[in-house]
Amino acid sequence: MTRQLNINPSARTLAQSHFRTLRLGTPFQPRIDALAKTNDWYNWAGYRAPHSLWDEELEYFAIRNQAALFDISPMTKYRIEGPDAEAFLNRVTLRDVTKLKARRVHYTAWCDDEGFVLDDGTLFRLSPTRFRLCSQERHLPWLLDSAKGFDVTVEEETEAVAGLALQGPTAFAVLREAGFAGVENLKVFDLADFPHDSSPQGNSQVTISRTGFTGDLGYELFVPSEQALSLWDRLMAAGELRGIRAIGYTALNRARLEAGLIVANSDFVTSEHAIRADRLRMPDEIGLGFMVDLEKGHFNGRRAILEARARRKLRHVLVGLEIEGNIPAEHAIVYYRKSQEVGLISAATWSPMAKRNIAIASLARSFGDTIVDDLWVEIYAMRELQYQKLMKRAKVVPRPFIRLDRRTANPPADF
Repeated sequence: MTRQLNINPSARTLAQSHFRTLRLGTPFQPRIDALAKTNDWYNWAGYRAPHSLWDEELEYFAIRNQAALFDISPMTKYRIEGPDAEAFLNRVTLRDVTKLKARRVHYTAWCDDEGFVLDDGTLFRLSPTRFRLCSQERHLPWLLDSAKGFDVTVEEETEAVAGLALQGPTAFAVLREAGFAGVENLKVFDLADFPHDSSPQGNSQVTISRTGFTGDLGYELFVPSEQALSLWDRLMAAGELRGIRAIGYTALNRARLEAGLIVANSDFVTSEHAIRADRLRMPDEIGLGFMVDLEKGHFNGRRAILEARARRKLRHVLVGLEIEGNIPAEHAIVYYRKSQEVGLISAATWSPMAKRNIAIASLARSFGDTIVDDLWVEIYAMRELQYQKLMKRAKVVPRPFIRLDRRTANPPADF
């Protein structure tokens, strides 16, 4: 005897739609959905985020030639405040937080007790005792455990705070046209609060920092989620004559690669996500050794990092590569003398700005460190419906692959 389960048609439709739709929308989702022509979405920490909105190639050129608007709301954000906030953050992150002045931002990272990188991100010092920590992954349980013994409050504010990245040569002009008086005074890694007077109470503010992930002139804007749409509309109206365009992640990813910037769980595996022991990375192995401040006293992973340096236990190095030809070598294997496998490329693209075929790769030391000659990359290129194996010469080059003066110009250029 067989049993048949009777499901109400409306319940079946609801169940099916549940699996078709990503769980969360950002506060800017109504505006982004209205602009989405490609319907090319991905899952960013549970949020529906666009790979592209209209044309990924033209979206990239919007970053480099105009002003590009990118929704960074899914980025994990923590509010850390209290009398011991500085001491707590100095204990868990690599850089010396006492050197970070109020209304400034710095790029940092944090490790587990074995010295392996848990994540990297940006630390905003909003006041002497109040910080915002932004990261790729979620770390609330670890942060709360680490906060024991400190007079500090740690709360996730990802949903409460909406964020936008405004990047490109006309970014400053857009903000000026939008009425953010004094924004020209922001130097790289400065932040300030500006009125955004659209709430019923008339006292809303937007925090603007001169930061970004493109290596270009750029800003990041943070506002309470209920003010998100009015901020979007304000920027789009002000940027109409400056070529402002909304973009997706594919364009941003190409720009960040040109800038030589790395992405957690893309260019390195965070220690909480690594399954195999040989995938773990110390700061020196992913180009973050410059952050390690040994003069500030104890911090997570300090003893292990010192031991690895002293005993030469660092086994990997993250490098920039320039590869002959114009075929991107993403996820290609790197060889020494065409035969010995020595590493893997994590990100690659043809750079329109540098006019070079560029990549970021993790190599086994001493390759890419002291041995930099006779490196080759194995690329499989589609040729008339058949893959063709190509061995292309690669050379180690400095990052960033491009350096734009307008990123750091003071005051910012008015394009």
